[in-house]
Amino acid sequence: MNKEFFEKLNIKSADEKQLEQALNEIIKCIQKPDEEAANVMEERLNEKIKPTRSLGVLEDIAIQIAATHRTSHPKIEGKAVLLMAGDHGVVKEGVSAAPQEVTAQLFYSYLNGGGGINILSNYAGAKVISTDVGMAGQLSPAKIMENRVKNGTDNMAEGPAMTRKEALQAILTGAKIASDAIDSGINLLATGEVGIGNTTPSAALISVLTGCCVEDATGTGTGLKDDALLHKHKIIKKAIEINKPNPNDPIDVLSKVGGLEIAANVGAILGASSRNVPTILDGIISSAAALIASRLNPFTVEYMITSHSSEEVGELIALKEMGLEPRLFFNMRLGEGTGAALMFPIVEAAIKVADEMATFGNAGVSTGEFKTK
Repeated sequence: MNKEFFEKLNIKSADEKQLEQALNEIIKCIQKPDEEAANVMEERLNEKIKPTRSLGVLEDIAIQIAATHRTSHPKIEGKAVLLMAGDHGVVKEGVSAAPQEVTAQLFYSYLNGGGGINILSNYAGAKVISTDVGMAGQLSPAKIMENRVKNGTDNMAEGPAMTRKEALQAILTGAKIASDAIDSGINLLATGEVGIGNTTPSAALISVLTGCCVEDATGTGTGLKDDALLHKHKIIKKAIEINKPNPNDPIDVLSKVGGLEIAANVGAILGASSRNVPTILDGIISSAAALIASRLNPFTVEYMITSHSSEEVGELIALKEMGLEPRLFFNMRLGEGTGAALMFPIVEAAIKVADEMATFGNAGVSTGEFKTK
């Protein structure tokens, strides 16, 4: 969906039915990636001076980029981390070791270029596009808040985190941010987020959508230990029991036990997929968002590039549910999109192999039998 689509749709003033219709239009535009382009890329790689498939994941990524970009000779024109920010009412239940005001403090650091995600993205030659979708407090200047849907979610331990309309607004906001980035020439995106307490709704989403127990989906977040972690388990279970999210309705689950920045990442994945642009996933929060997106349109999974194995245990459950596996094992749990940013150079390396590595024909190398092994 391009600029014209979002110019016609006023996300903040549209009613719920109009928002549902807009989301369905985006979902319907998502097509299965181009198998022919993927096959030609695989043939290109097989002609390189190496045993067949000997570059493993690099070859997988090159083939995936060809399929999603719908060309056997893809080029990475621009890269960006879409960092979505939101606060969570459930923080008042004591599920985080950090206070809620840290969300805004970190957000300012991203805008000023001092965050971990800024450093890693700069190194990779990628932009960081930071968007306030649902932080709780006032920011200055006010323009920073122009995409805000709601001043933080409500406490999901007492009732729904947001209304269905608010969830749809956040999803479509994320889709618009992705679309704007693509219109600017970017064709490789990554998910990022900030929101104190957001591992709690992420674990709830993963538990509801996969059927796994809350304990298996829940990690320590900002550093909870022992009794505090057990309390986090109880709050998530309470939220699920009170709200009774329908696992067959991804938007219902998202609205009742999700988060605004999670919803925006759902939209970013959907929006990018509808424009034939792949998205690199980060940790548990973006994996929870990816799980929602995959339930709305299964083809989105083929547009997802995994990055690291987060220390937050629920991520692996979400990825396994989608048939995906992590590629990096760095014991990271910072969030922000930091793990995803590390994949930018790897994706570009995969394309470099396809474009620049010599072939058996032009290098005069004998194939012997190793080419097919």
